[in-house]
Amino acid sequence: MTALTNKTFIIMGASSGIGEATAHRLSSEGAQLVLAARRTDRLDILARALPAPAIACACDVVNRADVDAVAAAALERFGRIDGIVNCAGIMPMSPLAKGRVEDWDRLIDVNIRGVLHGINAVLGHLIAQGHGDIVNVGSIASFRTFPSGAVYSATKFAVRAIGDGLRAESGDVVRVTTVYPGPVASELAETVGNDQLRDHIKGLEAVALPAGAIADAIAFALKQPAGTSIDDITINPTARF
Repeated sequence: MTALTNKTFIIMGASSGIGEATAHRLSSEGAQLVLAARRTDRLDILARALPAPAIACACDVVNRADVDAVAAAALERFGRIDGIVNCAGIMPMSPLAKGRVEDWDRLIDVNIRGVLHGINAVLGHLIAQGHGDIVNVGSIASFRTFPSGAVYSATKFAVRAIGDGLRAESGDVVRVTTVYPGPVASELAETVGNDQLRDHIKGLEAVALPAGAIADAIAFALKQPAGTSIDDITINPTARF
């Protein structure tokens, strides 16, 4: 395993859930972090609580200028970028017949465009320096869909395709890992617009994985020695759901 001490990682969507847990996990390994999200009050508290250096950056992943500014802040503060973890995501769900087009637009903007903005902000730098990591958080919905989840699943299918395509293009230089979590205890269920489905998802909390389990998997991928790439990680609770 390779030490993460003094390496610099950007975490998009760091204010809660998998992003917050990943911040704690990587910081415990000595990584320098750039924490990005819209809720800067949470980021400021998190940055102060971490054992290794960290800065907080206000960022809406839908806004490419915001994301580019996060990468610039990483270089200004730490002088390097070793990778990015794209955790930001939302999960509004409803049957297609409901016609909630605004929800569809927002899903596409955050879950697809946000990942692309994160990749775009760092890829040129990582290629130029000859190494780096890009970790994208997908979902088990990257492989199958379900009633009310067509658009959400489509965005997570896209995250899978983006990772596979990027790996084919740049994998000799930049390691690309896509993580596919099953149910995770987080605030993501609060973004589900369908009351019945939201209650069902929240009902899975008894078997849901802690966000730290996903953070551990991300750290495992980042700590691999040069020449070793963890392409895909699917993580489910042992208890079936």
